Order: sequence, then C-alpha cells, then structure tokens
Amino acid sequence: MFAIVSVTNDLSTDQRVDRTCRTLVKTGFNVLLIGRRRRYSLPLQTRDYLTHRMILLFEKGPLFYAEYNIRLFLFLLVHRADIFVSNDLDTLPANWLAYRWFNLIGGKQAPKLVHDCHEYYRGVPELVGRETVISIWKWLEDSIFPGLQTIYAVNQSIADLYSKEYGKTIKVIRNVPERKSLSGVKDKTSLGILPDRKVILYQGAVNVDRGLEEAIEAMQYVRNDAVLLILGTGDIFDFLNKLVIKKGLETKVILPGAIPLEKLHSYTLMGDIGLSIEKNVCINYFYALPNKFMDYIQANVPVLVSPFPEMKFIVDQYRIGEFIVSHDPPALASKFDQMLDDLVQLGIYRKNLINAASDLCWENEEKKLIDIFSEVIK
Repeated sequence: MFAIVSVTNDLSTDQRVDRTCRTLVKTGFNVLLIGRRRRYSLPLQTRDYLTHRMILLFEKGPLFYAEYNIRLFLFLLVHRADIFVSNDLDTLPANWLAYRWFNLIGGKQAPKLVHDCHEYYRGVPELVGRETVISIWKWLEDSIFPGLQTIYAVNQSIADLYSKEYGKTIKVIRNVPERKSLSGVKDKTSLGILPDRKVILYQGAVNVDRGLEEAIEAMQYVRNDAVLLILGTGDIFDFLNKLVIKKGLETKVILPGAIPLEKLHSYTLMGDIGLSIEKNVCINYFYALPNKFMDYIQANVPVLVSPFPEMKFIVDQYRIGEFIVSHDPPALASKFDQMLDDLVQLGIYRKNLINAASDLCWENEEKKLIDIFSEVIK
C-alpha cells in the first residue's frame, strides 16, 4: 500500500506529520511526504519514508496557495497512490480534485482520501479580520467537506466544531509525542548560557499573538538569574531580535532560530518552565493543544500556559503547572519569578509530569490512527 501525505510547510520541524508517516510505515505502508522548500529551510535528515519538497515561486499569500495546490494536483495525477492524506485546509483542494479525478476514471482502483485537521483553519490568527479571505476558505470547505469520508482532528474541541458545522463524524488523534528519555540534555554553554542559570523556554512557531513580545519585555523585570530561550523561527522572528536589542536584553533573551526535529528534545530538556501563552485572539488558539505543550510534558518541564480549555484540562488533571492571569509584562515577570522561586512546587510538578508523560504519548495514541487507516483500506 502506498500513501502520499501532503503539507504546506518545509517538513523540517513538523513533528505531528512525521509521527503519522512513521506509524503508517510501521503498519506496512510505503509513504511519500510532500511539502515545500524555502530559502531558509534546514536540510532533512534521512527518514523511514520518502520526502519531496517542491520549490515554489511564491512564498506566501494567495499566489502561494494557488501555486502549491496546482503543483500538488499535477504531482498527484502522475504519482498514483492507494491513499491521499491531506493535512489542513490549505492542502485539501489539490487532494480532493485528484481524488475525484481518479474516482471518475478508476472506479474501485481509485485512491482513498483521508483529511487531517491540525487546527480549525478559518480560525487561525493570520485570518482575523480578513473576512473576504475567510469567506473564500469557507467556500472551499463547504464545497469539499460534505464529500469527505474520513476526517480526524487534533483534539475534541476542534472535532466538535467541525462536526457541528458539517454533520460529520470527526475522530480525534491528539498531538502527543513519543515517549522520550530524560537523558541527553543539551549543554547550556553551547548557547552561551551559564550552567546555573534557569531557563524559561518557548519552542515552536515564532508568530503573532503567542505572547512572545510580552515575554521578552517581562525579562526586564525578572529577579531570578534566568534566561528566556526561544527555539524556532517564524513571521516575527526578525522583529523579536530587534526588540531584544532595543530593550538591551541580549544577555537575558536568546533566539537561536530553528532547531532540527531530531535534536529538539535535547534542547527542551534545558527548560525549568515551558511557556505556551497564546492570546485569545481566535478560535484556533483558544482550542489549541500545541506541540510544544506536549513536548514539555515529555521533557519533564513544568508548564506555564494560557487557561484555554484543552491545555487547562490536562494541567488540572495531572497538576503539572500553572496559568497566566495577564500578558502584561510585569505580571508575567512576577509569575516567572513565583514559579522559579518555589522549588518544592516545581518538584511536585515534575513528579506529576512522569505520570502525564506515560499517559500522553504517541505509543498510546497511534493505536487509534492505525484503526482509522485499517478501516479505510478494507
């Protein structure tokens, strides 16, 4: 069996899709993962499956999405598969058209189509206030979703949103990592951090409304000998670097850029606190269950997060961290200090994290994914 999985990112840091592909390989599929190659893309390490990154003329905006889907559609026509797996709405048009084409000409030999909702796409922060763009994406969803047979979402909240909107059964595959060892921590000095300094960690996309500007400004007020370590890159990466210089925080904020997927866990282990402090600016953030949040759990890093439903449920259930009350920089600094000062409570959180990590791991979650694909290929 051959599966073609498609995303619009550059593949280098997408843990969720990498896990999906490796699970499919483990269950007997040959897998090809398609993405794109950008100017700053990291080289890919050898994987258990094939990869292909398209070089596109356009990097963003409507021309990018149009070019990507046209190129992907043509690629799928030439490279036939048993299953097409579309990830999010921005890859769905090409997959849907190729699926429909092969069903018209191939009958029973046509591929199946599985759709993976990483997020509630029309609720991403980049679309807030852009009603015309939202209406275009909604038209695409309205045109395609009723015909989809197999859909799964990243958490129950997003599954419920789509199920209510389209009357479809949406299964849930949570965004949880594989069980990880607590050994092999990266040497702090490799990033210019003294061994005894505490690390307030953020990892993931460096984009708008993730509380990063406020976290940086908060470092002006932090009493502890701590550094804010931001791992990743994104739309506001250059802006944040300039903000650090403007505020004179070069010794208190470190932005090394993107970290290869295979090395990320060794960096995560450095954290004393892990941040996921998105703002409530859109549905997608409000119902998010981010990669980084789950990575902190596997790295035994107590969390400080926004009190949004999916994260709050897990934090309350396992008692593994705390919630921010405000994005005001002095308030954030006070919260950083309060957590870093309370070593006894941090120790309790770390003890509880061991149980959370044992439960919230891909080894448990992938069983549901295997069941989904087993049903598709019957």
